[in-house]
Amino acid sequence: MKKTPLALVKERFESKAKLVEAVSALATEELWLDRVNSVKGLARISNEKLLRLHELLTALKKDFGSRAKLIAASLELEKRTKDTGYKARLESYPTPRLWDHYSSVSRAAKRAAKKAAAQPTAAKPAAKAKTSRSKKAQAKVKATKAA
Repeated sequence: MKKTPLALVKERFESKAKLVEAVSALATEELWLDRVNSVKGLARISNEKLLRLHELLTALKKDFGSRAKLIAASLELEKRTKDTGYKARLESYPTPRLWDHYSSVSRAAKRAAKKAAAQPTAAKPAAKAKTSRSKKAQAKVKATKAA
């Protein structure tokens, strides 16, 4: 049976306060756009969202190191490295949305590579000349060939 978010928080961090501290430590300027309500803060966010955010930020820090590198990797996979408007739009995305975007783009790139590898590169045979179906049309073709 799946554990509840509260049970996971107590198992991994002992308390929600320690989870909030861990997320706050990971949420630096290079990984995070600060859009949290300053009055409420991270303490008011649900345990499930905090756990997902902690997992996401640790994976992002381990794999890429910063949001800029994640954006560059997404642009590289989509072959749109020179598209400054698209890059600016990606920079405005929050980090979880960027991570989801990167994961979907990487899956699509893997599928495209697998599909390209599976298709043989042999040339297609030349198409046969279409034969006419009616007797009248067949007679015309024979007459033009004989002449």
